[in-house]
Amino acid sequence: MSENSISPAERLKLGPREGITYPLMVKYCGNCSMPIEYCEYYPEYEKCKAWLEKNLPEQFERVKLEEETGDGVDDDKKRQKRGGKGLMKIKKKEEVTKRITLSRAPRGKKKSVTVVTGLHTFEIDLKVAAKFFGTKFACGSSVTGEDEIVIQGDVKDDLFDVIPDKWPEIDVDLIEDLGDQKR
Repeated sequence: MSENSISPAERLKLGPREGITYPLMVKYCGNCSMPIEYCEYYPEYEKCKAWLEKNLPEQFERVKLEEETGDGVDDDKKRQKRGGKGLMKIKKKEEVTKRITLSRAPRGKKKSVTVVTGLHTFEIDLKVAAKFFGTKFACGSSVTGEDEIVIQGDVKDDLFDVIPDKWPEIDVDLIEDLGDQKR
């Protein structure tokens, strides 16, 4: 009897099914610690197969037979690409130009804010920098974007002196003035 010929009511019936022995015994792989049926989705499937061949030869033969009768689907399409155990890959940091830009943006009619971007390229914590700017200039300062700090008031000229004093690795030549900008 194939799975298609079983009615939905029969498939959803509660209780034990005919032809299945209970309790179900699930065998786990010693390499990836997943059930053997899921080893093929593990990135190091070859190590799983070696463990199966050594420790559970009857299961290995069944997996080998299933692979041979497969439909020829490419291994990369079949294998899981993300998630899983032991897949922690270190992301390579992209080389970006280290440059800090300062600009002034209008806020209301006569008021303005100073926008600082590029501190993240020097691996400076933006929250710490915003707190420092707020206490230094006695004004509000906040992190608004991925790499953007907004300081209330026009303090653009003072930042050319303050930033290199606070962070010596930043040279004055790496700070660029963009002038007045719209936000």
